[in-house]
Amino acid sequence: MRINEVLRMALGSLGVNKLRSFLTMSGITIGVFSVIGVMTAVAALRNSIETGLSFLGTNMFQFAKFPVTGGGDGFQRRRYQLRRDITLAQAMRYQKLMAGASDVICLKAFDRTFGGQAVYNGRKTTPDLTFGGTNEHFLTANQYTIDQGRNFTPDDIELAHPVILIGQGIVKKLFPSENPLGKMIKIKDRTYTVIGTFAEKGSQFGNSKDDIGMIPLTRYLNDYGRERETVNIATQAASQLVYNETIEKAITAMRIVRDLKPEDENDFELYSNDSLIGAFAKVADVIAAGSFVISGIALLAAGVGIMNIMLVSVTERTKEIGIRKSIGARKKSILFQFLIEAVAISLAGGMMGILLGVAGGNGVALLLKASAVFPWNWAFIGLVVCSGIGVGFGYYPAWKAASLDPIEALRSE
Repeated sequence: MRINEVLRMALGSLGVNKLRSFLTMSGITIGVFSVIGVMTAVAALRNSIETGLSFLGTNMFQFAKFPVTGGGDGFQRRRYQLRRDITLAQAMRYQKLMAGASDVICLKAFDRTFGGQAVYNGRKTTPDLTFGGTNEHFLTANQYTIDQGRNFTPDDIELAHPVILIGQGIVKKLFPSENPLGKMIKIKDRTYTVIGTFAEKGSQFGNSKDDIGMIPLTRYLNDYGRERETVNIATQAASQLVYNETIEKAITAMRIVRDLKPEDENDFELYSNDSLIGAFAKVADVIAAGSFVISGIALLAAGVGIMNIMLVSVTERTKEIGIRKSIGARKKSILFQFLIEAVAISLAGGMMGILLGVAGGNGVALLLKASAVFPWNWAFIGLVVCSGIGVGFGYYPAWKAASLDPIEALRSE
């Protein structure tokens, strides 16, 4: 028989039992969906990781009291809370010790409890603004640019001027039809003069980077208390070539300003864009491994289902096989036909799983403000695996069908 005839007969037999074929391929669909969905979401998030997690500027690293994740829950977070705050005096001394090693050292402190709400002329923003104090290097350290007005000056920091830089989220809500420069807005019952606006930055992982207001660090600490605030210190290396050397000098400087003895552990956190990306990659790998285990179990069960349904099909079509053999059908043609049926069921389930997985994974990615992707490599691997399942679990039923004695088969009722 010609191959096109074998294909036609194999696919035609699947159409006879549509419901049974659909239920059989559903197991494959579930297994493929679980892994493709997870890998699609992970791939989409990986594509957005440079902008989503790279909140520090080029060649930047940062010291802080808490890890970037906040320290977790329970005992672990309590351990970080018991650390001494990084004070402004320590940060200023660190700047002096790092003179010559780095020209960009950004000091910043944020309100981590309630955020802030900006008010102007009866208009209000949401009460969850990112609000804090910083110095003139905030733009470089956090990848912001000025849209209107000016940046902080050293005098603003030294003299604790009551001035503020605001993001486009605040601009749109408080100044929809007027220039914000020179206007006085109120945050936490204190008044600040707008001297500049940040250029629009958009949202990353569902959080707006434009709902932000920053005042001089000295003014922030004067207004809201130095005793309850810890300062984060972001430092930029002169180039990638001296990046590691600068980190070593910075750690030494931090240990000096924190009065740590040689045998003492660091009582501060150090992180960079690379460390954040690495942390995300570890989480993604754990999630991917879990999805592989789940999909592997589902695909194994689906493969057993394919073998079972093909054995039932061979039993039901024993007489048909005997007739075909009696009129000259070769053993390999029968084998090929039943293998095609098994592979077709597996591939159909696989393609359905891929489509649902891509849709589901990209749906999660879009909710997290990441760009949609199509994981071609994983889709290809999925199809190859499904083909392998069809061949592996369909071979024995196909071999059994091909090995039937035509005379015995013709006697079957």
